[in-house]
Amino acid sequence: MDSARCRQGSCFLQRSTHMAPTYSDFPFPKDLMSKVVQQNNGYFPVVLEALPEGTCVHAHCPVFQITAEDEYASLCTFLETILTMLWYPTTVATLSRRAKDRIEAAFERSVEGGVGSPLLGSRLHDFGFRGCTCVEQSVLGGVAHLLNFDGSDTLSAAYYAQFHLNDGEPVAMSIPASEHSVMTAWRTEREAMENMVEQFGSGIFACVMDSYDYVQALAELLPTVAQQQVGKGGFLILRPDSGNPVETVLLALEAAEKVFGVEVNSLGYKVPKSCGVIQGDGINIQTLDKILQAVMEQGFSAQAVAFGMGGGLLQRLNRDTMSFATKLSHIVYADGTEADIMKLPKSDPSKFSLPGVMAVKMVGGVPTAFPAEGGHVTPEENMLHVMWDHGPVQVEWEKFTTLRQQVDRQWHALPKTADVLSQPLKDKVKAVTARLRQPPES
Repeated sequence: MDSARCRQGSCFLQRSTHMAPTYSDFPFPKDLMSKVVQQNNGYFPVVLEALPEGTCVHAHCPVFQITAEDEYASLCTFLETILTMLWYPTTVATLSRRAKDRIEAAFERSVEGGVGSPLLGSRLHDFGFRGCTCVEQSVLGGVAHLLNFDGSDTLSAAYYAQFHLNDGEPVAMSIPASEHSVMTAWRTEREAMENMVEQFGSGIFACVMDSYDYVQALAELLPTVAQQQVGKGGFLILRPDSGNPVETVLLALEAAEKVFGVEVNSLGYKVPKSCGVIQGDGINIQTLDKILQAVMEQGFSAQAVAFGMGGGLLQRLNRDTMSFATKLSHIVYADGTEADIMKLPKSDPSKFSLPGVMAVKMVGGVPTAFPAEGGHVTPEENMLHVMWDHGPVQVEWEKFTTLRQQVDRQWHALPKTADVLSQPLKDKVKAVTARLRQPPES
């Protein structure tokens, strides 16, 4: 029997029992959860501290901390499951940013203006919407990608970032582009491509070229529409979608050079006239890097190629990609004694966790973890800010465009690697390790 109980406009559903899959009683803390509803208006009576949104840190630096006291201490375990899901947007944003590192390096080498080129932001396009498990995942991952680039076909993320995070100002862009259903729906591939040129040739548009025979399309079809396209005055992007990614990109660039010609920039690299390539099949950081290197080795500028990443961006990663985990670090027992806690598996010492209540302070431009006690970090210095205190607290969230700029500055300012564990924290790890490795009392 269910009964609805409403408090201050919030409605909570209370069940008389909680059943396990075998229909036997399951030890769900019903009384505790009922008390959360009845005495705390449904808000978990815990304190959540977290780094400011968009903070760039190295691995092993704490990003959030949960504190629950007395009978509510067990709520930490429930929140561990939910909050650890931060691994997903964090990992997508990091993957996208590391891809941008490689593209930036190629731009510095072969593009006039280097990383200051206005083309940089559109070089990695989010193609991952259809590969997501649900729309909500596409928003989480797609918005994370938009911290680094403005190219996206994940409309759910583009909409959410614009209207929920950026006061209605656009943060993402895309272009008209054909896909195989469009190309194969026409009686001939030539008719399909001529239609694309007629409809979109005065602007930037992409045309998939491998519906039947990629090599033949480049050699025979592309020249037949070249004059029509040049007359329109726009920019054609050729898209291979099968075969060896490096080889297909180079074939497209060679075809563009033959059909449209090239200009040589001040750095000595070729830039096809009014034509480029986007590779969206089989892209991950490794293939992206191989393509960039091959393109430049053949004398072309990195601005001649863009990338679309789908499953490699939003799907081909997991919680272990960056070893994201939430572990118990400090406990106060019923008798009042306290202990710093850490995980220290003998079978894999690399999976140890950090002991004690944490604080994070900027040291030499690097967010660094300290014990909260001992006076090492003042409240003003502590980067772990209270985001929830037995209920919502007032937080001033930055606009998405501001956040994007902040992420870019912080990422470039951080060293590639750093030791984020302060000496006081290392001393604590050593002391707790010694305590845990003592032989048990007989």
